Amino acid sequence: NMLGVARQNKARLLFASTSEVYGDPEVSPQNEKYKGSVNPIGLRSCYDEGKRVAESLCFDYLREHDIEIRVARIFNTYGPRMLPNDGRVVSNLIMQGLKNESMTLYGDGMQTRSFCFVDDLINGMELLMESDYKKPINIGNPNEFTIKELAFLVRDLINPNLEFEFKELPQDDPKQRRPNIQLAKHELNWEPKIELK
Repeated sequence: NMLGVARQNKARLLFASTSEVYGDPEVSPQNEKYKGSVNPIGLRSCYDEGKRVAESLCFDYLREHDIEIRVARIFNTYGPRMLPNDGRVVSNLIMQGLKNESMTLYGDGMQTRSFCFVDDLINGMELLMESDYKKPINIGNPNEFTIKELAFLVRDLINPNLEFEFKELPQDDPKQRRPNIQLAKHELNWEPKIELK
């Protein structure tokens, strides 16, 4: 138990949480006060609810044992060394493009995501660990793109002649995902610098 180890060693613990705690949000952009819209029995619920429970445990340890915790709610991130088969939309589209396969879009492709380059993410997490801020904080890029826009961008960079293939949208796939990072700007003096393209 990492919380127990942190308590025993009087260490500061960083919990890498996720924007998935917001579920399929009914507000956009999502700020840290938004409690989320999660289907507790859906196909994605074990991940969403697992992270929500872990956040709860972190704050129990803070209240009961005064453990130094930091909670980063990480939004979609991309960068070098992503696994080609990790199932993330960025790597899926890039791999399909490199293989000259049609690019898969789910639903109408109009669901949105915000993509943060890994260097920006790590910078934000380091600033969070050095700070005295103890509540959850969004770390992500607030620039919002439809999945279709992402697919066009990847296609144009790899092979503009590729076709799109549309498939059924998975259950509980969020329609929007965009962080409000005002808290990170104020508390950490952080905002992402690297644009998607």
